[in-house]
Amino acid sequence: MRPAFAVGLVFAGCCSNVVFLELLARKHPGCGNIVTFAQFLFIAVEGFLFEADLGRKRPAIPIRYYAVMVTMFFTVSVVNNYALNLNIAMPLHMIFRSGSLIANMILGIIILKKRYSIFKYTSIALVSVGIFICTFMSAKQVTSESSSSENDGFQAFLRWLLGIGALTFALLMSARMGIFQETLYKQFGKHSKEALFYNHALPLPGFIFLASDIYDHAVLFNKSELYQVPVIGVTVPIMWFYLLMNVITQYVCIRGVFILTTECASLTVTLVVTLRKFVSLIFSILYFQNPFTVWHWLGTLFVFIGTLMYTEVWNNLGTTKSQLQKEDKKN
Repeated sequence: MRPAFAVGLVFAGCCSNVVFLELLARKHPGCGNIVTFAQFLFIAVEGFLFEADLGRKRPAIPIRYYAVMVTMFFTVSVVNNYALNLNIAMPLHMIFRSGSLIANMILGIIILKKRYSIFKYTSIALVSVGIFICTFMSAKQVTSESSSSENDGFQAFLRWLLGIGALTFALLMSARMGIFQETLYKQFGKHSKEALFYNHALPLPGFIFLASDIYDHAVLFNKSELYQVPVIGVTVPIMWFYLLMNVITQYVCIRGVFILTTECASLTVTLVVTLRKFVSLIFSILYFQNPFTVWHWLGTLFVFIGTLMYTEVWNNLGTTKSQLQKEDKKN
């Protein structure tokens, strides 16, 4: 029951979170910092109350290690959200972030001296080709749209290129953080809820450097049209409603993934998260009518198949099926 409930939380929370993020970004493309701050604050307060026991509980992992992890996590979160302000469309944002497998493999080879099978290298090649196709086609769209609506299309293209650079940096930093977490968990044991709290609580002072931008967008949010919240009937500026729903759905998404990691194998978690990304992508394209060509679909298919190949879903499903057949014969 709990795994099914967790899968429901992941799909409901993560998919709706993407919807509210796109609603925010379409109205105010530069709102990434206020969104990141709201998400961090909500999860930090919840963790302080229920995980840290109002600060009375000692952390299992020393704070100095969390400080390193938090620096990376804060940077990744801010850069990922800021990329939406650099001509990066939401579908490309989602597809590009699916390249985490590539980043993990590259850093795994360089730092951990890991070696992989030909099958895994092939899957990574598929993901790489898929991301390249989607990125290349998006670059052509940015150039053509800018040339018809702006005097300087090249400037818009450079802005988009900066966004791609930001996403690439965040991807590699996220992979490095994953390797650092892996080494910490081997040394101190897994403490996912504790890590979730400290990853969101410790970076809060860092938002002081982004305070002016956060304040400016808070003012813009206050000026947005009024919206009556269903059921409770309270009237609030619609942008604040979108932000609140984004924060709540982000929490539901994270909780769903946490339950899934404690109840299911890592393969299942990877598969569910990958399927969720695919569903979010399709919804973003259809509901928001984001430009998506046949080439984009081909690139997405490559990314999806490559991810499934990497997780060896078919091999594991075949093994499970044969084991069940053997058990049936014994009975």
